[in-house]
Amino acid sequence: FPLAVFPLSCVVQNYAWGKVGSESEVAKLVASGDPLIQIQPDQPYAELWMGTHPRGDALIRDNRIPQKTLGQWIADNPACLGAKVKDAFQGHLPFLFKVLSVNTALSVQAHPNKELAAKLHAQFPEHYPDANHKPEMAIALTCFEGLCGFRPVEEIVSFLQNVPELRALIGEVAAEQLERSGSDDPRGVSAALRVCFTRLMKSEKKFFVDQLNMLVKRISQEAAEGKDTSGSNGDLLLRLHSQYPGDIGCFTIYFLNLVRLEPGEAMFLGANEPHAYLHGDCVEIMACSDNTVRAGLTPKFIDVLTLCEMLNYTPAPSSSKIFPAAQSQLDPHVYLYDPPVPDFTIMRIEIPASIKLYLVSAMDSASILLVIQGTAVGTSTAAASEMSLHRGSVLFISANESISLHLSSSDGMLLFRACCLL
Repeated sequence: FPLAVFPLSCVVQNYAWGKVGSESEVAKLVASGDPLIQIQPDQPYAELWMGTHPRGDALIRDNRIPQKTLGQWIADNPACLGAKVKDAFQGHLPFLFKVLSVNTALSVQAHPNKELAAKLHAQFPEHYPDANHKPEMAIALTCFEGLCGFRPVEEIVSFLQNVPELRALIGEVAAEQLERSGSDDPRGVSAALRVCFTRLMKSEKKFFVDQLNMLVKRISQEAAEGKDTSGSNGDLLLRLHSQYPGDIGCFTIYFLNLVRLEPGEAMFLGANEPHAYLHGDCVEIMACSDNTVRAGLTPKFIDVLTLCEMLNYTPAPSSSKIFPAAQSQLDPHVYLYDPPVPDFTIMRIEIPASIKLYLVSAMDSASILLVIQGTAVGTSTAAASEMSLHRGSVLFISANESISLHLSSSDGMLLFRACCLL
């Protein structure tokens, strides 16, 4: 098939937790890059899906392929994925590439490994619709906040001693067990942590709502009096309670790390890693799955028992949750985020203003290219014509195809490229 590089019109998802109108990076990118989508100023724009998901299959924007989606085109031309990717993932694009704009917290959750995913899908297909794992990676576009992984035990113990409402939910026996657990016994620490977190999440609803209301009232009074509420994580507690009043997820801030990412920094969320997105804009990539086990800060189905059973209870500092990018040895303008899963890799491409011609190199994987900043004209022997690229443009690039960028912006370009490096 002669056409193997083409622009895409992607799918916007309007979820209540998204940012409204012009505040949303999703909306800004779409407004700049996709004339087929009209942005409404009062709608919450949460996600831009760039891929072949059945609920959000991108549309090919080329008059030689009228009204065909990316998923349909790949099904007809599976060789475009690259030989290794096609064979490893049965002719399907193995990832979904996204932009997220998060205004309110996005569920305390974790994703199963393949073994657990298959089991959950067999038992509860209405809640776990496929048998695949769902590792994810988020790379900040703006300052980004999330919860990720269990805090160091000394931090959790400090909260147990400073937040009596939390201690009441955990119970004295479990709290003392965690306080006595020594750093020289990782298994003992994990076991004590599991007991404490499970007791919290399985608390009887009236009891935890009463304790949460007492905590919110106490912190609100202390804040009004000008007191320091950091020992109770007061600012974050009040913010989450205002978004999800009476939700058990508000208490998870005492167990999970608060991770703050600067633009370009990333979090990798492997199997069984507890996490929640709190605020900010990011690009995200995930394996193709809809399997999410939730337990709080969400109106969706929650599965507390499964979550508490599956989690990785290894405590670690928040700094360890920032996933490093490695500068490519082949191209100093490329930074690789290459996690320990086969499904996806992301490249951040920073082209300085001094460069006027840049080659987006060929690789043995189909890829999706997103323009965050800058303008260029793209040319390729595999494209129907020259392509005008600017903020919000999205291109599909078949395996073993390259694109020449003729830059025209005075501030260079920032691109993200999602692919599969097997």
